Amino acid sequence: MTIRFATARPITAPVHLTRSALGRIAAQAANDNADLARQDQVVRDALRHFAAYGLNAADDAGQRARAAHRSGDAADLRHWLQICAALDPRRAAALHRKLASLPR
Repeated sequence: MTIRFATARPITAPVHLTRSALGRIAAQAANDNADLARQDQVVRDALRHFAAYGLNAADDAGQRARAAHRSGDAADLRHWLQICAALDPRRAAALHRKLASLPR
């Protein structure tokens, strides 16, 4: 989960920035927390999974993601990959790359 800090006063643009650069700066809103409820749910699910499976939780989530991929359940696959990513981001990234290259 990314945390960005916002200044209390509006940002004044330096003279040397172009309009396109100003647009990119403005697009990176400091309070972009629209997805916060979904992220909180993933963290809660990951913590529950960790409580049930301990240090093996990321491996178990990865195995469940593989099973969901084999069965063709995209929603379940996404759910288990998110839990795996919350517990072990590198494992989840490697698993995502591997599953993307495999046929169902």
